[in-house]
Amino acid sequence: MLVTTTHTVEGRRIVAYRGLVTGEAILGANVFKDLFASIRDIVGGRSGAYESELRRARKIAVDEMCADALNLGADAVIGVDIDYETVGNNGSMLMVSATGTAVVLG
Repeated sequence: MLVTTTHTVEGRRIVAYRGLVTGEAILGANVFKDLFASIRDIVGGRSGAYESELRRARKIAVDEMCADALNLGADAVIGVDIDYETVGNNGSMLMVSATGTAVVLG
Protein backbone atom coordinates (compact mmCIF):
# COMPACT_ATOMS: atom_id res chain seq x y z
CA MET A 1 0.00 0.00 0.00
CA LEU A 2 1.39 3.35 -1.04
CA VAL A 3 0.98 6.04 1.63
CA THR A 4 1.84 9.66 0.90
CA THR A 5 1.23 13.10 2.35
CA THR A 6 0.87 14.55 -1.16
CA HIS A 7 -2.44 14.74 -3.00
CA THR A 8 -1.07 13.16 -6.16
CA VAL A 9 1.32 10.34 -7.00
CA GLU A 10 3.92 11.35 -9.54
CA GLY A 11 3.69 9.25 -12.68
CA ARG A 12 0.41 7.61 -11.62
CA ARG A 13 -3.17 8.50 -12.33
CA ILE A 14 -5.91 8.33 -9.72
CA VAL A 15 -8.75 6.36 -11.31
CA ALA A 16 -11.10 6.14 -8.31
CA TYR A 17 -11.58 7.76 -4.94
CA ARG A 18 -12.76 5.32 -2.26
CA GLY A 19 -13.21 7.81 0.57
CA LEU A 20 -11.81 9.04 3.84
CA VAL A 21 -9.86 6.52 5.91
CA THR A 22 -8.60 6.86 9.46
CA GLY A 23 -6.62 5.04 12.07
CA GLU A 24 -6.22 5.83 15.74
CA ALA A 25 -4.01 4.63 18.55
CA ILE A 26 -4.29 5.58 22.20
CA LEU A 27 -1.50 4.35 24.42
CA GLY A 28 -1.08 4.74 28.16
CA ALA A 29 2.23 6.13 29.36
CA ASN A 30 4.10 3.79 31.68
CA VAL A 31 4.82 5.18 35.16
CA PHE A 32 8.50 4.21 35.00
CA LYS A 33 8.89 5.77 31.55
CA ASP A 34 7.33 8.97 32.94
CA LEU A 35 9.77 8.97 35.84
CA PHE A 36 12.82 8.48 33.62
CA ALA A 37 11.54 11.04 31.12
CA SER A 38 11.15 13.58 33.93
CA ILE A 39 14.73 12.94 35.07
CA ARG A 40 15.94 13.27 31.46
CA ASP A 41 14.04 16.55 31.12
CA ILE A 42 15.79 17.90 34.22
CA VAL A 43 19.30 16.99 33.06
CA GLY A 44 18.67 17.60 29.36
CA GLY A 45 18.67 15.33 26.33
CA ARG A 46 16.07 13.32 24.50
CA SER A 47 13.50 10.98 25.98
CA GLY A 48 14.02 7.69 24.17
CA ALA A 49 11.06 6.12 25.98
CA TYR A 50 8.61 8.70 24.66
CA GLU A 51 10.14 8.66 21.18
CA SER A 52 9.66 4.90 21.09
CA GLU A 53 6.03 5.23 22.18
CA LEU A 54 5.41 7.90 19.54
CA ARG A 55 6.83 5.63 16.81
CA ARG A 56 4.76 2.69 18.07
CA ALA A 57 1.53 4.71 18.19
CA ARG A 58 2.17 6.22 14.74
CA LYS A 59 2.74 2.75 13.25
CA ILE A 60 -0.48 1.42 14.79
CA ALA A 61 -2.50 4.40 13.50
CA VAL A 62 -1.05 4.21 9.96
CA ASP A 63 -1.47 0.42 9.81
CA GLU A 64 -5.10 0.77 10.91
CA MET A 65 -5.69 3.47 8.28
CA CYS A 66 -4.17 1.24 5.57
CA ALA A 67 -6.34 -1.71 6.63
CA ASP A 68 -9.37 0.57 6.31
CA ALA A 69 -8.24 1.54 2.79
CA LEU A 70 -7.71 -2.09 1.78
CA ASN A 71 -11.25 -2.90 2.93
CA LEU A 72 -12.47 -0.22 0.51
CA GLY A 73 -10.51 -1.74 -2.38
CA ALA A 74 -7.88 1.00 -2.50
CA ASP A 75 -4.20 0.53 -3.32
CA ALA A 76 -2.98 3.89 -2.00
CA VAL A 77 -3.75 6.53 0.60
CA ILE A 78 -3.01 10.14 -0.35
CA GLY A 79 -3.09 13.43 1.57
CA VAL A 80 -2.16 11.70 4.82
CA ASP A 81 -2.17 13.83 7.96
CA ILE A 82 -0.86 12.52 11.29
CA ASP A 83 -1.88 14.26 14.51
CA TYR A 84 -0.53 13.78 18.04
CA GLU A 85 -2.42 14.66 21.23
CA THR A 86 -2.20 13.89 24.91
CA VAL A 87 -5.42 12.95 26.65
CA GLY A 88 -6.47 11.79 30.11
CA ASN A 89 -5.50 13.01 33.55
CA ASN A 90 -2.40 15.18 33.28
CA GLY A 91 -1.83 14.01 29.71
CA SER A 92 -1.36 10.42 30.84
CA MET A 93 -2.38 8.95 27.48
CA LEU A 94 -0.98 9.51 24.02
CA MET A 95 -3.33 9.63 21.03
CA VAL A 96 -2.12 9.46 17.45
CA SER A 97 -4.54 9.69 14.53
CA ALA A 98 -3.79 9.18 10.84
CA THR A 99 -6.25 10.38 8.18
CA GLY A 100 -6.11 10.28 4.40
CA THR A 101 -8.02 9.60 1.20
CA ALA A 102 -8.16 6.04 -0.10
CA VAL A 103 -7.66 5.85 -3.88
CA VAL A 104 -7.15 3.39 -6.71
CA LEU A 105 -4.20 4.15 -8.96
CA GLY A 106 -4.07 3.43 -12.67
